[in-house]
Amino acid sequence: MTTKAPSPVVEAPAESLEKIAATVVADIQTQEANDRNRLAYNIWTWLVDRKGTLTQAIRYSGTRTQVPEAEIVRIVAQRLREKGIEVS
Repeated sequence: MTTKAPSPVVEAPAESLEKIAATVVADIQTQEANDRNRLAYNIWTWLVDRKGTLTQAIRYSGTRTQVPEAEIVRIVAQRLREKGIEVS
């Protein structure tokens, strides 16, 4: 039995919304890596649709972490502003 080599992975451009969402949460401590992925996904959906608030997007992610929610909101909002994204 033979197997084929896996398909190559193409990284998203640094200025893409999905890469920005992943970057702003990259060092937030979570119980599992998937918690951070869910957080990044919810921030990405908020960046795309702008439905609700950033706080709601973070709350809806259900991220398991020792960091208080208010601190995560502050960190993410600050990093988004640094990247030139308006956070209201």
